[in-house]
Amino acid sequence: MKKLITFMLVIAVVVLFFLFKLEDSESTEIKESNDYVNPNIDIIDKEIQRDTTDYTSPYIYLIDRKTGSVVHEKNAKEKAYPASLTKIMTAIVALEHINDLSETAPIDIDTYKKMVARNSSMAGFFGREKVTYRDLLYGTILSSGGEAANSLAVHIAGNVDSFVQMMNDKADEIGLNDTHFTNPEGLHNENQYTTAFDMAKLLDYALDNGHFKAIFTKETFQTTSTAEHPDGILLESSVLKFLNKEEQNGFEIIGGKSGTTSEAGQCWATLGLVNGHEYICIVMGAPLKDIRNPDRAQIADTLKLYTKAKSNI
Repeated sequence: MKKLITFMLVIAVVVLFFLFKLEDSESTEIKESNDYVNPNIDIIDKEIQRDTTDYTSPYIYLIDRKTGSVVHEKNAKEKAYPASLTKIMTAIVALEHINDLSETAPIDIDTYKKMVARNSSMAGFFGREKVTYRDLLYGTILSSGGEAANSLAVHIAGNVDSFVQMMNDKADEIGLNDTHFTNPEGLHNENQYTTAFDMAKLLDYALDNGHFKAIFTKETFQTTSTAEHPDGILLESSVLKFLNKEEQNGFEIIGGKSGTTSEAGQCWATLGLVNGHEYICIVMGAPLKDIRNPDRAQIADTLKLYTKAKSNI
């Protein structure tokens, strides 16, 4: 009986010894496994972070002008309505046909009345007011004036329809394959459309024109003294006035054009500086629930995108 007990104790000790060794071996394997680094893990994490960024705007394109590197795109080649981003094309086409920016170019009365009737955004000029081409250009880009854009069209081409044809010819020339214009001011029309990609391409082209770039990046502009406005009109950028330096940590938005209609939503086309590089950022289609009280989601998206551009350098 004693021999049996002794034998059983020996067996128990041996079993415990092997169980201890097995647990130790598994613990070692776990530690070794934790020390292993997957060489692709960083890439995977970055891809997840990139894909999960929350943007309200359904159409986005952000590009480094110098390198051509695309930082972010979202439905960039899908059809979108441009609203007053249209005026980027209006301004560059006009600039390419103006010899003297100081030349008088009065506000066209017929198109002025049409813009008033359609509740277009206005720069503040009056019909037949004797302003200059420079005033019209700044009124078109900074204040998004419908009367300014249409007056440019009439003075350059003789009538609006002929100018719109010039806009479409320019679109073809620079390769805007998914863009078509029907008016120079951007009021909604089912047949006036573009893409975020095309709009970035257009802005990149326009910025190569020194006069356009000066206008696009101007915060305010005082128009010429006229009989109707002896002190001129103080025009203010519809983009830069909504920004402050504190929101722009590591980047600076130096110019832009806004566009808003119920159908197009809230749109911004901006030029920004990040570490010495110029970036073009297009956001389009942010939903507009109440045009009298917009949530300005396009601004939040734009700031997020430039922050992303900063982190990518």
